[in-house]
Amino acid sequence: MVGKKSGKALLRDEGLERTDNNMDLSSWPVIPAINQKNYYTDYLKRDDQYLAFRLQNEENRNRMAKKAKDRDRAMAMEKTNDLGIPEPEAEMDGDTNMDDAEEAATEAIGSKVVVIHVGSQNLRIGLSSDALPKTLPMVIARKSTTNESEDQEEPRPKRLKLDDGSEMEPEKKFGSEFSSQYTTMMADLKTHMRQNKRRTLPNSKEMVINYNRRTVPETISEHNDPMRVEWTEIPDPAPEYIVGQPALRIPDESKPRYKLYWPMKYGWCNEQDYDNRRLLFLDVSIILEDAIKTQLGLTSKKDWPQYSCVFVIPDLFDKAYVTQILEMLMREFSFARVCFIQESLAATFGAGFTSACVVDIGAQKTSICCVEEGMCVENSRVNLKYGGSDVTELFVKMMLYDHFPYEEINLWRRYDFLLAEELKKNVCTMNEASVSVQVFDFHLRVAGQDTRKYTFKAYDEVHLAPMGVFQPSLFDNSKKLNRRRKLIARSVDIYDGQPNDPTSAAQSEILTAIAPASSDSQVNGEAQTSVPDVQATPSRSQQLNALSRVQEHEATPRSSVAGSPGPEGTPQAGGALTPAPGGQSQNTSQPRAPTVEERDDILPSFPLDKAILTSIMHAARSDDRKMRDFLGGIMVVGGGSLVGNFHLFLEERLQLLQPGFAKEIMIGTPPRDLDPQVVVWKGASIFGKLSGTNDSWISQLEYDRLGHRLLAYKCMWAY
Repeated sequence: MVGKKSGKALLRDEGLERTDNNMDLSSWPVIPAINQKNYYTDYLKRDDQYLAFRLQNEENRNRMAKKAKDRDRAMAMEKTNDLGIPEPEAEMDGDTNMDDAEEAATEAIGSKVVVIHVGSQNLRIGLSSDALPKTLPMVIARKSTTNESEDQEEPRPKRLKLDDGSEMEPEKKFGSEFSSQYTTMMADLKTHMRQNKRRTLPNSKEMVINYNRRTVPETISEHNDPMRVEWTEIPDPAPEYIVGQPALRIPDESKPRYKLYWPMKYGWCNEQDYDNRRLLFLDVSIILEDAIKTQLGLTSKKDWPQYSCVFVIPDLFDKAYVTQILEMLMREFSFARVCFIQESLAATFGAGFTSACVVDIGAQKTSICCVEEGMCVENSRVNLKYGGSDVTELFVKMMLYDHFPYEEINLWRRYDFLLAEELKKNVCTMNEASVSVQVFDFHLRVAGQDTRKYTFKAYDEVHLAPMGVFQPSLFDNSKKLNRRRKLIARSVDIYDGQPNDPTSAAQSEILTAIAPASSDSQVNGEAQTSVPDVQATPSRSQQLNALSRVQEHEATPRSSVAGSPGPEGTPQAGGALTPAPGGQSQNTSQPRAPTVEERDDILPSFPLDKAILTSIMHAARSDDRKMRDFLGGIMVVGGGSLVGNFHLFLEERLQLLQPGFAKEIMIGTPPRDLDPQVVVWKGASIFGKLSGTNDSWISQLEYDRLGHRLLAYKCMWAY
C-alpha cells in the first residue's frame, strides 16, 4: 500500500508547483469592476459641461470684470479730484475720448445687427437701428427659353372650356361647385344686409353684368400716360439673373426670355418649381446677398463678419430649413453671430404686448399662435396655407364670373399679377355699407403697347372675395401640395428615426377635422373619438375635443370643411350625411387622426375664425381666465389684414361662434399706427438690440465645433 504523499510532494510530482517570480503579467493598472447596485455619474448633467454654456459664462465673467475695472477707475478719478491734484492733459483727453466712445456705442445700438424676415412674396430687411425695414419682392428672374406664362398650359385662374376648345359662358367657366358656393354667399350676404336694415336693389347683379358686357377699353398713347411704367431694360450682354423689383418689371416678351422663380411658396420652400435643392437655396442666398448690398449699403463682404444677424422663422418650422439657413448665414455670409426668433413672438415684441393671440395673415400662409409671457404656447400653433394672394385670385374669378371686361387676364403674366394686386387693394372692403353698385376703372400697361383704360362695375364681389378666408374651399387648392417633400426630406431623430419637426395639438386637431373619415369610425351608430398623434406635447394623452366645443355654436355639421351652409338644404343637427362638394356623401362622425406620414398629404385649409378659437382653446386648457385674456388680446398683423373693416368683421364672426364670451372678444391692431406688415420685423429688430439679456446668439466658434446641434441649447423654445 502506497503511503500518503505530502502536499509538497504532490505539487512537485504533479507539476502544480508555482515557478514564477511573483510579478504581474502587465504593467497596466487593473480597474476593479463597477458596483452595479450603487454607481453615479454627472456626465452632461451640469451646465458647465456644455460648450455653449461655458462660452456664455466666460463672456459674462469678462463683462463683469470690465465693469468692475471701469468702476474702480471712476472711483480713483473721483478721489484724485477731491484731493485737488491737477490731472494731466493726456489723461483728460483720454477720458474724454472714452466718454465719446461710450456715447457713440450707446447711439449705435443695433447698427451692427442685420434683421431678415423672409416671406413667400416679400422680403423685409434692415438694420436693427432702422425705424422701418426695406421691402422688396422675394423673387429672382433667371434667363430661360420661355417665361412662366408660356410654361403654363392653363391660365390663372383656371377656366373650363368646351370639347371643341371654345370659350364657355362666364357663369360656367369655373364649374358648378364654385357657381353654387358663390350663389349661396351672395344670398347670405343679401339676407344679412336686410337684417341690418341696409338697402339692397333687386337687380344689382343685372346692372353690373349688363354694364360690363358692353363696356370697351379706351386707348391712351404712351406719351399721354403720366403714370407709365418704367420697364426693366435688359443690358447687353444679358445677365444670368435679375433680383427683386426689377425682376417683376421685365417685359414678358423680353429677348432673351426670363422666368420668375419664388424660392418660398405657401410658407414652405418652393419644391414645385425647382428640380434641385442646391439651386433652391442658392437663389435664397443670391436674393439675400443682393438685398444686403443694395438696400443696406454693405457692398463689401469683408465687412460682414463685424455684423450679427437676427432671422425670423415660422412658428411651425421645418428643421431642415432652419439648419440650412443657419449654415448659409454662418458659412456664406460669415456673420459674427446669428439668432432665430419665431414670427408670433416677434409680433408681440413689435407691438409691446406680453400676452396675445397673434394672427398673421401673409400672402400665401396664415399663422396663428398664442404668446404668453414671452413664450409661444406650443400646442396653440396653427399654420394655414392660404393668404392674400388667394383672395386676389378669388376676386379675379368673381369678377370674371360677372363678365369682367378684361377677360384675357392671366395671373401668370407679370403685369396682370401686379394689376390684380392693385385692384384688390383699391377695391376690396369688408364694410357692408360700401356694398353697392359702383363704377371703377384701371389702366392696363403692357410693355411695347399703348395703355388701355378699362371701366367696370362691381357690386358684392368686393366684399365676398375677402370672405374667402372664412370659406377656404372657394380657393384653388388643387396644386398646393404638388411635389411636397420631393427635394427636402422630413427631418428625423438621429436615435429612433422618427420625424421630429415641431407639431402642435391645435394643428393636429385641424388636420384631423379635414382628413377623410374612415369607414370604421362608427360602431353601433356612435362615433368613436380619435386622439391625434401629437409628439412631445403635454397633452399627448388628453382627448382633444376643443373643435367640437367650437362647433357646438355652428349650424354646419362637422364634415363641412368650408364651415359654411351648403348650397342646398342644410341637414339638421342630427343628420347623418352632408352633400360633399364633389357630389359624394361624407360621414359626419369625427375622422380618424392622420398619421405622421399622412400629415404632409393633407392641406391645412380651415376657416380662419374656427382656427383662431381652436388655437385659443388649446392655449387656455379649460382655464376661463386665460380664455378671456386671449380672446380679449387677439392681434391681427400681416398684409392680408389690410382689407377695410376686416377687424370688426372678424370680431363679429368670433362673437357668433362664442356668444358666451362675446363681451370679452376684442381684435386689436398694432399700436402707434404701425403698419401691420412690418410688426414682425420691428419686433425682431427690438430683439436684436437686447444684447445683454439675449442668450440665444450662436457665434462662429460655437458653430465650428458643434454645428446645428447648438440650436437645442440656444433656441428660446423646445427645438
